[in-house]
Order: sequence, then C-alpha cells, then structure tokens
Amino acid sequence: MKFSEMPYTRPDLEKFREESGKVLEKLRAAATAEEQIEAYLAYEEQGKQLNTACSIAYVRHTIDTRDEFYEKESDYIDQISPAIQELDQKVNLALLESKFRPQLEERFGKLLFRNLEISVRCMKPEIMELMQEENRLTSEYQKLYASAVVEWQGETLPLPKLGPFLQSPDRAVRKAACETNGRWFDAHREELDELYDKLVKNRTAQGKAMGYANYIPLGYDRLGRNCWGPEECAAFRDQIARDMVPLVAKVKADQAKRIGVDKLKFYDDALMFPDGNANPQGTPDDILAAGREMYHELSPETKEFIDFLYDGELLDVLSKEGKAPGGYCTDFAAYKAPFIFSNFNGTAGDVDVLTHEAGHAFAFYRSARKDYLSSLMSPTMEGCETHSMSMEFLTAPWHGKFFGPATRKYEIGHCESSLIFIPYGCMVDEFQHIMYEQPELTPAQRNEVWLNLEKKYRPWMDFEDLPFYSRGAGWQRQLHIYMSPFYYIDYCMAQTMAFQFWLASLENREEAWKKYLAFVDLGGTRTFEDLVRGAGMKLPYAAGCIREIGEKISRWIDENPL
Repeated sequence: MKFSEMPYTRPDLEKFREESGKVLEKLRAAATAEEQIEAYLAYEEQGKQLNTACSIAYVRHTIDTRDEFYEKESDYIDQISPAIQELDQKVNLALLESKFRPQLEERFGKLLFRNLEISVRCMKPEIMELMQEENRLTSEYQKLYASAVVEWQGETLPLPKLGPFLQSPDRAVRKAACETNGRWFDAHREELDELYDKLVKNRTAQGKAMGYANYIPLGYDRLGRNCWGPEECAAFRDQIARDMVPLVAKVKADQAKRIGVDKLKFYDDALMFPDGNANPQGTPDDILAAGREMYHELSPETKEFIDFLYDGELLDVLSKEGKAPGGYCTDFAAYKAPFIFSNFNGTAGDVDVLTHEAGHAFAFYRSARKDYLSSLMSPTMEGCETHSMSMEFLTAPWHGKFFGPATRKYEIGHCESSLIFIPYGCMVDEFQHIMYEQPELTPAQRNEVWLNLEKKYRPWMDFEDLPFYSRGAGWQRQLHIYMSPFYYIDYCMAQTMAFQFWLASLENREEAWKKYLAFVDLGGTRTFEDLVRGAGMKLPYAAGCIREIGEKISRWIDENPL
C-alpha cells in the first residue's frame, strides 16, 4: 500500500485500555504457558495497529507542521502516549511475574525479559503528567525550529536551505550564512533557554520520582541499553579525547592548508575543498533514480527493498516551508513498511540520506519479514545507527552515480567528515551528562560548559565574534539535546563500527557485505555486544579500539590524496 493511501484513524485510548485489560486477565488466569503466549501475541498485534496510526500522524505532521489537523493529532498522541506506556508496563510486569517464565523465555528468548525489566523501570503512574509535559515541550521546540525562516539574498528561506551557502567556496558568503543562521537563534534566545531549562527540570523530577539521584539512569533505561552504561560510555569518550582528537586535529590542519586559510574559523568548518565540497549532480529526481540503480546493483536483498520503498511512496525528502527540520526513519509496523523523511538541500547530505536513512529502512524491512516481536525488531540505538552508518560506506563503489568526476573528492570528504564528527558527538554526550548532573545551572553556565568542552574535543575551533556561536550556545542547534537525551553517543559508537565494516570491505567487499547482512538480520534478538562479537568486530569502548581504527584510517587518508 502506498503511503498516500494509508488510512488514518485517531488511536482510541479507551478501546486500547479495554483490550489490554482483557489481555491482562488472560495472562493472569492462564493455566498454561501456551495460553500466555497466545495472549501476548494478540497484544503485540494490537500494539502494531496502534503504533502504525501514531507513526502516520507523526510523519504527516512533520511533513507540514502547519497542517492543523495533524498538529492536533500529534498533540493528542503526545498526551496519550504516557497512558499507553503505562498499559504496556502492566502487561510487561505480568510476563515478568509469570509462573511460566522459563517456558516463555524458551519461546521468546531471555533477552526479551532483560529488555522488559529495563522497560518497567522507565515509568510509573506518578510521573505521567511530567511525561506529558515533556512531550509537549519537545514538540514546542520542534515546532519553533521548523518555523525558522531567514532573509537571504532577497529571499525568504527555511533554515535548512542555508546549507549550501555554509559550504560556499567564497569565505565571505560562508561567514554571512553563518551569521544569518546564528542571528535566528539569537532572536529566539529566551525561548530556547526557557524550553531547555524546563526540560532539564522536568526530566530531573522524573528521575527522582523513579528513585534515582538524577535523570541519567532513567535516560539510559529509556534508550533500552542492556549491555553497557555510563562507565563504558565515559571510557569511550576518554579514548576519543586521547586517541582521536589529535588525529582529527591533523585532518583539520590539512583542511586549512587545502582551502587556503591560515587559521580555520567556525564558518570554514564545513568547507573541505577550495573549489567547494563535492555536491551531487542533477536534480533531486536524478539523485533518487541513481539511488534506485545503486541498490539494484548492490545485492538482491537491497533491490527488493528499494523497489518496495519507492513504489510505496515511502519517502519524503524535499525541503519546503513548514516542514520539520532534520531527517529520520520510522516505520508503519502494520504494513511492514519503513518511511524516510529528510530535507534535500543540494549538498552531499542528500546522498547520505539515501545511504544513512536507507540503512535504517533496510534493517527494518528485513526484520519485519522475519516476524520478530516488536521489542526485538531492532537492536539498541547504537546497533541501529551501525545499520545506517555502515551502509554509507558499503555503498562506496556506487558513489560515482551521484558525484561523477567529483567522486574522489566526496569519498575523501565523507571519510574525513565522519572522523571529525566523532569528537563532536562525544562533546554532545558529555554536555548532557553534566546538564543532568547539575540541573541547577543557569543558561549562561550551560554555555560556559559547552565552550569548555569545545576546548577538549575541538581545540581547533575558532568562533571569532559570530552571533550565537561565540557565546557558547551552539548546542541549541542540536535537536537531540532537547528531544532525545543521551542518544547522540550512539552515533559515535556506530561510526566506529561503520569504519570497521568499511575497512573490512576494502579487503573483501563480498565478505564484509555478508557480515553486515548477518548483523542486520539478527534485528534486536542480540545485545549490541553480542552483535559486534558475532560480526568479528571490536567493541567501540574496548581498550585500544579507537587507536587501532584511527591508525588505519589515517593510513588510508595518507595513501589516497585527492
């Protein structure tokens, strides 16, 4: 079924409450494990229908945040989602307390029950109002960001369309675009500060209500992390600061020489080459057509997937006024269909959508056809991001379809940009840990923390006197800090995994693809640690991992000049 044909009916909370109540009764009254299994599978199916309706409303709202109908539906879903989580928790508790648990573990696997134990720690009725307020605040931030338009060269543009000018070979244009971007955030300084302050205090209150000293343990639980915690995360960040920041500093010094500046300024950061970064050739339709060809040639599995995606209208990628910023992949479980959302802006990022977000979509497409339980459909977030970031590199032999004679430039830029990203992502993560360890910080103190972390993770960065950025508020551009606390480090860990798959593909592409496909096809039936070991890779936070990867990448960069 095409996306435009998918019907939407507002989720009926009372009906779902009634049906879940019936399931709960069956679970409690069951005389055999089979009866409980049957009841739980029925609840699974109800959940798929409900979640599909919620996803349809979310996608249609983000495609046009001015659409009053779907704005109201999105607000309604924000309001009822904590109640749905409470109903889920009751069912999960009944499974955890089952006298047939050994038989259930044999049928569904022990990992399901580990995950359920984590999920029941994520909420209780007393924090429902706080959760509803949190949803409202994040929606308010997203709507504010989506409303961002700026005056640029006589035109009114949505903020994402400044992207190409931030990469202009003309330094004056880059600086002007950066200033224009910063002025919008400065104009909304009070709103952005207030929203984040409310979110930190709200989440802190939730954490304390759940019995924690702060929000951090609850934040980790809400990401479903089932095999590593803050200690492993800190060990990973330490490796990045010690072993990768010096390597990136060298890459940035080479970039400065390449583009002909004595010292990199913040507005130089995105320009990798003096004549401009590699941009895709052709129109958005040409890019989409090239993407289809690429996946047809990559493997039989990706050919089947991309035809399903395109024929089903399961992507919306053009930037337009009123559209929410950023990009994501979601799914419509009832139709076993993924959906890709993005904002094309004429840069290489448009191609990254067809590799990164398509990596997510491909993983869901594969798992959905194996009929895993919903909670085992996908691994934890670092595993999901491994799907997407690895696909960016495994599609390298086809990048010429998009970039033509600029392909080599793109490959070098993509490698270096991926490397440069990791310290930034670690900075985002450490910033959030400090914010929730010290929720009483003022907006000015939060900005000071950010500037200090810049010195640790990006010592090459010079913000000059740029509006917004020079006062340390640049973190407010990062949607994840407001909307998905502690998620960002998953990208960093996944990037180290993507580098490992890429390095393996340079030695034997077919063998690397088999390992990747096996990683993807296990969905969430294994922990991240087990998935990594099963693929013959090293855990990102294992001692020495970052140094080894960094040395190999550094060697590739030296051996493959433009």
